[in-house]
Amino acid sequence: MQGWELQSKRVLEIGCGLGLASMVIHRRLGDITASDCHPLTQAFLQANLLLNHLPDLKYCTGNWGRENFELGEFDLIIGSDVLYQREHPEQLAEFILLHAAARAEVLIIDPNRSNRSEFKQHMVMGGFALTETMIVAPLHDGSPYRGRSLHYRRG
Repeated sequence: MQGWELQSKRVLEIGCGLGLASMVIHRRLGDITASDCHPLTQAFLQANLLLNHLPDLKYCTGNWGRENFELGEFDLIIGSDVLYQREHPEQLAEFILLHAAARAEVLIIDPNRSNRSEFKQHMVMGGFALTETMIVAPLHDGSPYRGRSLHYRRG
């Protein structure tokens, strides 16, 4: 997210965990909302913001299997390693379709989970076009990551 073109995009991080990508966007003064369904995420995010001397950022519980009306729509939705449960492909695609603006981008970083294919089918049926790229950047031990960048566009 350090080099991603943000302009005036409204950005949502799904499954934010510790909120690292959200904090990068926040530091760049992007319009970011972090979300996750874990009950301790907001506390972890707040602690990370304090450790990094950053002001509060928007957070909203994002439960993919429930209505999340307070979230609204976003121009860019990002997530990393969010397809690890069998029910996630359909739930996540439906969640994204509810919260993606008419012209939207979705960037998912996936470490080659087996649920990726089903997710891609749901997203394409939802009107998104996919550009998939292998990520071969080395890990801390020098071995290649072997994950994929799933970049969806609609509108």
